[in-house]
Amino acid sequence: MQELPAERLELLVRRAGQGDAGAWRELVGAFAPRVFALLLARCRDPDLAEEITQAVFVTIAEKLAGYRDLGRFRSWVFQIAMNRLRDEVRRRGRHAKAAGGTEDLELLGGTATLGYQDASPEALRALGAALATLNEAERQVVHLRHLAGMSYQAIADLHGEPVGTLLARHHRAMAKLRQTLEESGITLEDLQ
Repeated sequence: MQELPAERLELLVRRAGQGDAGAWRELVGAFAPRVFALLLARCRDPDLAEEITQAVFVTIAEKLAGYRDLGRFRSWVFQIAMNRLRDEVRRRGRHAKAAGGTEDLELLGGTATLGYQDASPEALRALGAALATLNEAERQVVHLRHLAGMSYQAIADLHGEPVGTLLARHHRAMAKLRQTLEESGITLEDLQ
């Protein structure tokens, strides 16, 4: 998924807020797959992820005309998504399943969606098992960075934490993934 340059994103947000349907379609096309992937990784329920993704874009459409903080749009989108997921899980009176395991990779549209189309089934199983070893905060930063494609600054804005904290958490998570994979005889390069 290609990241929109900041200038293009700001233009699209302004135009979509003014009612430009083409700009709105481009915004949805750029963000919907990332929002869906993030939600799916968090809740592991494709129907719920799809439902919440739609609700996220309804919320954005309702508020876009008055949106002014153009530099934080990416963070805003993912904050809405995470808030909607949290609210929906509470509303349904159940807990989202912990992410991890090979099911995450399968649910996210298959391995080709994540760039793993050439990876062996053994490597994918090892990656799923390695993801399951991360704690919730580590898994979340990996999902936000690699599934949602968010920048470190956007993740920091989303969580209200310093960028350095998130960089350190991401570094630790990737080191754990690398070590767990290597113990399985797999390297990160085997997944590319």
